[in-house]
Amino acid sequence: MRAGLGLLLTTTIFAAMPAFAQQAPTALSVAHPEKWPAAASQGLVDPATEKFVTELMARMSLEEKVGQMIQADIASMKPEELRQYPVGSILAGGNSPPLSGDDRSGQADWVATARAFRAVAMEQRPGHVAIPLLFGLDAVHGNNNVIGATIFPHNIALGAANDPALIRRIGEVTAIETAATGPDWAFGPTLAVPQDDRWGRSYEGYSEDPGIVRAYAGEMVRGLQGDPGTTDRIQKGHVAASIKHFLGDGGTWQGTDQGDTRVSEDELIAIHAAGYPPAIEAGAMTVMASYSSWNGQKMHGNKSLLTDVLKGRMGFQGFVVGDWNGHGQVPGCTTTDCPATFNAGLDMAMAPDSWKGMFDSTLAHVRDGSIPIARIDDAVRRILRVKAKLGLFDPARPIEGKAGVLGAPEHRAVAREAVAKSLVLLKNQGVLPVKASAKVLVAGPGADSMGLQTGGWTLSWQGDGNGNELFPNSETIFAGIKQAVEAGGGTATLSPDGSFTARPDIAIVVFGEQPYAEMRGDIRTLEFQPGDKQALALLQKLKAAGVPVVSVFLSGRPLWVNPELNASDAFVAAWLPGTEGAGVADVLIGDAAGKPRRDFQGRLSFSWPKTAGQFTLNKGRPGYDPLFALGYGLSYAKGGSVPKLSEEAGIDASLANTSVFFAKGTAQAPFSFATDSHIARKTVEGPQTQEGAQLFAWPAGSATLRIGGSPLDLTREANADLSIQINYRVETAPAGPVKLLMEGGTNTGAIDATSLFAGQTGTWRTAKILLKCYQQNGVDLGKVAAPFVVQASGPFSFAISDVRIVSDPNNSVCPGK
Repeated sequence: MRAGLGLLLTTTIFAAMPAFAQQAPTALSVAHPEKWPAAASQGLVDPATEKFVTELMARMSLEEKVGQMIQADIASMKPEELRQYPVGSILAGGNSPPLSGDDRSGQADWVATARAFRAVAMEQRPGHVAIPLLFGLDAVHGNNNVIGATIFPHNIALGAANDPALIRRIGEVTAIETAATGPDWAFGPTLAVPQDDRWGRSYEGYSEDPGIVRAYAGEMVRGLQGDPGTTDRIQKGHVAASIKHFLGDGGTWQGTDQGDTRVSEDELIAIHAAGYPPAIEAGAMTVMASYSSWNGQKMHGNKSLLTDVLKGRMGFQGFVVGDWNGHGQVPGCTTTDCPATFNAGLDMAMAPDSWKGMFDSTLAHVRDGSIPIARIDDAVRRILRVKAKLGLFDPARPIEGKAGVLGAPEHRAVAREAVAKSLVLLKNQGVLPVKASAKVLVAGPGADSMGLQTGGWTLSWQGDGNGNELFPNSETIFAGIKQAVEAGGGTATLSPDGSFTARPDIAIVVFGEQPYAEMRGDIRTLEFQPGDKQALALLQKLKAAGVPVVSVFLSGRPLWVNPELNASDAFVAAWLPGTEGAGVADVLIGDAAGKPRRDFQGRLSFSWPKTAGQFTLNKGRPGYDPLFALGYGLSYAKGGSVPKLSEEAGIDASLANTSVFFAKGTAQAPFSFATDSHIARKTVEGPQTQEGAQLFAWPAGSATLRIGGSPLDLTREANADLSIQINYRVETAPAGPVKLLMEGGTNTGAIDATSLFAGQTGTWRTAKILLKCYQQNGVDLGKVAAPFVVQASGPFSFAISDVRIVSDPNNSVCPGK
């Protein structure tokens, strides 16, 4: 096992590729297996296991075989439904609660849920072959779904740590903390090699450099699963890994999540496939197919890659699982009917809320011959092989429910080490390390915020709404600094807005991105806080007061922060460090005399932009001109200077906004009002601020209010159960029906939203309408020019204070249903 690695770079030819709409296979989307690296699964196939699987399959009905190929979400299935629909797997999506209904739950609720489903699956009843379920979830930086778990830095930080041995230990901790709560399958590691930092999942990738991803892939698999050949895995606290997303998810055009990777086959191999051979040879049990396309063809339907390359050339002998309803994006398919995905090589369809229809249609396709029985048998064999190798046929679960596993001190120590090793020092003008004997002011919105320092995929899909009280086994960055400073005789004072009475010796300001995950994290500019420079104003205020400033920047990607760098005496990229904020203090705070207690060792695994428009900034590409290059990182032992930087972003700040349509009393650029002229409009007091809302009054007759802007494609957001949230106040009840719709594309329908505007007047309220409700009512979400449109007849009046896209499916509605 290697303790470190050099910053490796794969050299290839970056060919310019044409644009593609979603289409059937072409020469540019069909792989040639002989060009790909050969590999072979280790430790999955042996005579005893294959004999066991063969005998088990001989007893199974066709319904039971098809069931093994379907995965349902626990929010959309009840345990008793397994008696009629014998699915092979369940998952807990990012927002799916355990059976208790509380999506912010601890160990006991998750264990109870796992056992409830397992009990029905393993019932002894006539005509039923008892086969254990696989229970999967996104444990992507620790078991991040469960209160009390150890949350590690996201992968972008771990790439900067440059330590494969540490990655294996993180995998081991993640596995045992997952097994302790009931699931036996972690949907990770992500082996994407992000090439466009606008992508909202950039932080899930270890690096833009395929060499780092290659070096980490096998180590994380071994950490999660144990070495190839390990027996009784779940009994020993190991879980199945799922290497993802096969293939090219990090290379989509314009960094669009679920988009099209328009690259040559040579580049697909050299860059995006780098992590798969070592992960397969480490014994990876499952591979997750990517939502994305390659040159126009969806990966969920690409047989040349799923079957010919992955299972053929790369010798993968585990099974391939889909992503959340990803099969529904294959041409000719729906979320409930897709023979093409199984024929392409998918073995298990992730059909979270579509599992019934998918089960019934797949069964029908096998019976009519459109899915060959040999394909079914191959898929089922692969799934049962994994279940056997994982130890699921042995009912013993000594780790499950065990106290003292989640957030164990030794686990938190690994996470704290990972934080310290991942920090990258971008600038230091002699102010670091901070003397522990100093008077330290700790400021900024991220200083005492577990939500900001853990980021997305934490207790919920997008990671929003997480207060400090939800992290019992944790330490904020401020708490870590306070402990380190006070141990050296100094003082640390928390002041989020940077105010003080006695001038401090130094200020540490912690700020960064708000939490996000896939889709919502996609951006159009790399400028930090475009048009709303709150953090910069705080830094400048402290500098003007003569206080030296250390910036600790929390982000899921490199961003253009030139103004913030100029306003800082020192600047640290801390990424999304997780629950162990003390790891930051371990490096920033020295001893009482100011000597380092620990030096910086993090080095950039992503290039840092010089302008906000350097979206594809990757070493080896033409025109590579970063502010800080791949591998950059200062230390106490080896310093360096940063000159005053240009503060011209190089791109329009309004391009950043794709989800907030109205806020702070006005339409948010690039969106604007385009209402019918006879609707009266005036600024009024909002629920929290003066002039924070606008009132719209309809005269007699029909009229339309609309907010429009640059075209949006909201189909992905609908699939992910996102909603439009409206904060509004009815002044005059409507005289007739009120309809919500969107304009653009081939829209033909609308939602009857009359009920939302009935009842009490003069009171602020909030409605969240699922985007899929628009689809169900005939609204085309593929090309939306006006995302908020209200049609009504007067007299009618209401005020709005906020309109935006949010993720809160458990509290969203479908009006008129």
